[in-house]
Amino acid sequence: MKLAPGFKLGLNVLDDPDFTGSFRIDEQGDISVPTLGTLHVAGETASEARAQIQRKLLEGKILKDPQVDLTVLEYTETEVTIIGEVAAPGKHPLLSPHKLVDVLAIAGGTSIVAGNEVQVTRGAEGGEPLLIHYSKATDPKTVEDVIVNPGDTVLVKRAGIVYVLGAVLRPGGYVMQEEGTLNVLEAISLANGASPLASNKTIYLIRRNPDGTVVYVALPYNEMTHGKSANVELHATDILYVHTSPIKMLYSDIQGLINSAAGAGIYAATFR
Repeated sequence: MKLAPGFKLGLNVLDDPDFTGSFRIDEQGDISVPTLGTLHVAGETASEARAQIQRKLLEGKILKDPQVDLTVLEYTETEVTIIGEVAAPGKHPLLSPHKLVDVLAIAGGTSIVAGNEVQVTRGAEGGEPLLIHYSKATDPKTVEDVIVNPGDTVLVKRAGIVYVLGAVLRPGGYVMQEEGTLNVLEAISLANGASPLASNKTIYLIRRNPDGTVVYVALPYNEMTHGKSANVELHATDILYVHTSPIKMLYSDIQGLINSAAGAGIYAATFR
């Protein structure tokens, strides 16, 4: 993390208490250290600022082998912004850097529709946001290495959702698995299967393209269940419709099904 005006630094030089103390970075990005004078540290990391102090002590022949410790005692920002799919989005107190897992816990953890990507935007550094793959399957050590600083913004992205409607036992929206995958048979299974009145021969897939157009595809569901036809991978926001009559066709009310999907309940994708 880069140092910025307002940060309070703690300086300790081993065996020389004259340099020990705390220093606030002023509006120009400088600190004033006894004997060394004014040092510009804004825009540097704590390690870079520490190296600068060591270099000044050596160049000024003040110490032959200066052992310098420099830490950030206070940050300009004292909050972190946590938004997206968490239980309690908003600004939360954060006085020092914390692990990502701890920051998510501050916001009550991720919601049922949280996806597998978390975006961290550095408040003091700017630049490209850091994108982290975060899920139950993620290596805990990898996630623990991600540090969130005061002033950062954490965005928990929404998972992909597939809707299963019509003649199924539990119609609704289903969160895609952590790797962003879900196929037709899995989706029907999550909906507790087709109802006794369902027509199992053919079901329908409704998919909205990026340009806003909608396509519908008849799928041979009965053949899929018997391994005679390939299973189909679904995309986020896809709608599967299981009808009750082999004669009644889907085409007359596609928009009605899209509207039904928007108001459907959402369920976690848990397999038994």
